[in-house]
Amino acid sequence: MDVSKPDLTAALRDIRAQYESIAAQNISEAEEWYKSKVSDLTQAANKNNDALRQAKQEMMEYRHQIQSYTCEIDALKGTNDSLMRQMRELEERFAGEASGYQDTIARLEEEIRHLKDEMARHLREYQDLLNVKMALDVEIATYRVCPARPLPLQLTLLPPAETSPEQRGSEVHTKKTVMIKTIETRDGEVVSEATEQKHEVL
Repeated sequence: MDVSKPDLTAALRDIRAQYESIAAQNISEAEEWYKSKVSDLTQAANKNNDALRQAKQEMMEYRHQIQSYTCEIDALKGTNDSLMRQMRELEERFAGEASGYQDTIARLEEEIRHLKDEMARHLREYQDLLNVKMALDVEIATYRVCPARPLPLQLTLLPPAETSPEQRGSEVHTKKTVMIKTIETRDGEVVSEATEQKHEVL
């Protein structure tokens, strides 16, 4: 019994030494793993920080762009409102001018109708006067054909027409040309016009 006791103590000491060696190795491996993980996490954190910093910078740039676009939109809205207001004013002014033009057109059309009526009246009067003149010319010619009949005081004889050299020195004949002009009107406008000449030797 006394001989085996030192052997057990030595065995326990060896086992303890082995466990301590294994524990030290495990601790060393754990520390290395921890350091590796910490390094990986640090690198990942640094990358995330860089990405976060870049994202913040991009966000600030986007914010500035949004502010710039907002200001531009506000300016465009102001310009659009001004243009819409000017367009409404122009539409109102053009509507007023168009109404005035319509009144002017109506007045001018009425004046044109009146002038056409006046023209038609003058043409009728002219036709009547022309008919009277032709009747007087016929009557004058009748009096010339019948010299024994006394002439009215208000009528005068027309001068004789120019004769040819062969007729000079012989009996003088007076040649009279009567023009009959017929004018047809419709709605104050001349539709047709015809002129007829009659030659009479007196």
